[in-house]
Order: sequence, then C-alpha cells, then structure tokens
Amino acid sequence: MKERIAKAFAWVALAYVVAGVIAYGVGLFLAVRDIPPIAVAFIADVVATVVVFAFSLAFRNSSFYDPYWSVAPIPIAIYFSAQPQAIEASFLRQFVVVTLVTIWGCRLTYNWARGWTGLDHEDWRYRDIKEKTGRLYWPVSFVGIHMMPTLWVFFGCLPLYPALMFGSRPFGPLDVIAALITFGAIRLEAEADKQLVAFRASGPPPEAVLDTGVWAWSRHPNYFGEMSFWWGLWLFGFAADPYSWRWTILGAVSITLMFRFVSLPLIERRMAEKRPSTFADVQQRVSLVVPWPPRA
Repeated sequence: MKERIAKAFAWVALAYVVAGVIAYGVGLFLAVRDIPPIAVAFIADVVATVVVFAFSLAFRNSSFYDPYWSVAPIPIAIYFSAQPQAIEASFLRQFVVVTLVTIWGCRLTYNWARGWTGLDHEDWRYRDIKEKTGRLYWPVSFVGIHMMPTLWVFFGCLPLYPALMFGSRPFGPLDVIAALITFGAIRLEAEADKQLVAFRASGPPPEAVLDTGVWAWSRHPNYFGEMSFWWGLWLFGFAADPYSWRWTILGAVSITLMFRFVSLPLIERRMAEKRPSTFADVQQRVSLVVPWPPRA
C-alpha cells in the first residue's frame, strides 16, 4: 500500500518537475525577446498546464492537476520579485508577500497530498463530469478542469505584479491590513482542514455533518479562507500602486464568483443528497460561507 502511494506521488512529482523545466525554458526564450514579464509568466503558466494535462491524459486521472492551484503562484511570485525592475519595489512588501504565498501554497498542497490515495483516486467532481460527458470528457477536462482554474489562479496573481515589481509606495498601514487578512485566511483554512480531518478520522455515522469549531459558524469556512486569501493579495497590490486596482481586482472577483456560483452549489447539492436529514438542519442553522454566529 505505502509503496503504491509512494510510486503515485513520484509520478506526480515528475509531472511537475517536467512542467516546471519546460515552462522555465519557455520563459527564458520569451524573456530575451523583451516580452513583458507578466506575459512571460502567463505563457509559461499555460505551457506548464498543458504538460500536466498530458500526464493526466496518460494516466487517465485528472487529479494530476489538483496541486497546480496551490503550486503555480509560488514560482510566479518569485519570478516577479526577481525581475530587474523590482529593485524599486519595497523589499519588506516583497518579503511578506512571497513568504505568505509560499506558506499558503505549501500548506494547501500538503492538505491535498494527505487526502490523495494514489493513481486510482480521482476527485468525485471529475467522475461526475466523466459520467455526463462520455467520450467528450478529455476535451472538457482540458478546458474546464485544467485550463480554466489556471486562468483563475493567474488572474488571482495579477496583484503580485504591482506588489512585487513596480509598485513604488513604501510598506504602510494598508500592507499591514493586507498581511493580517492574508495570514488570517491561511490560518482559518488550516484550522478548518485540521478539524475536518479529525472529524473524518473519528469514524462518524454516515449521516453526521461537522458543525462544531469553525464549522459551527460557516458551512464552508475553508472556502471563505480561500476567497479571503485572494482579496488579501489584491490589497497588497492596491497598497503598492493604487491605480492598478481596476485590472488587478479581476482575480479576486472571478475566484469569489467561481466559488460562490460553481464550487459551493456542487458541494451543497452533494451534501444534501448524501445526508438529506442532518444537512438540512445544518443549512437552517449555519451560515453558507461568511462565518456568523449559528442561528438557534
């Protein structure tokens, strides 16, 4: 069992190493042609996604892509902060932002890894899509499961461009607020995931629903933390260059809408189908996303 899981993780690691090496090569090729860093990062990001998709297709498992959401922002942040133009940006802001993005990415990737049981384990949402699309599944997987999340994450990373490269304002009160929001989001996600793992490990009855701890205040506190993280990054970009808010806000808005109108309805419907009696009670008492005191 352990050997099988280790082999599966080795394949995933290889997929990301190959994707990273090819993306780096593409980035070098584009950089010497004076293409703007934001365009270089975008093209390299798309190329890396295509490589990961090739592994998903080869192993017939779209969950090869699952860690990409949390892995990709780390090299993007490091790339922006390492550009020659970034010498004018606030070093303190660069340090805080890159550190927070790295902590967030490593923690979220670890949370995925401890729940993934190998190459025979695929996200339930992908299996549902496969049943509905049949022979069209892999084109749908490429567009909907691989490329769309890559675009959402890249949009979410847009504030990193002014925050780490050209934003000339010094580190100030807005940065402190942004740091508190971003770190608080990471901490909330970590606590929510910790409580969920402990709940599942306790062997609850089939109808049981977690409604204690942070889950007593929100039915999806982990998603609230995730959305808050991207708004924290946006605030860093706004603090560095207030005039950039018009285009950097696209990421936080699109990710929030995606969670609210795509991910949350899917999970709510699944919970209602699997635990109809108990989940209906939780829906009456507990806020959907924003943490709020439970209703009596």
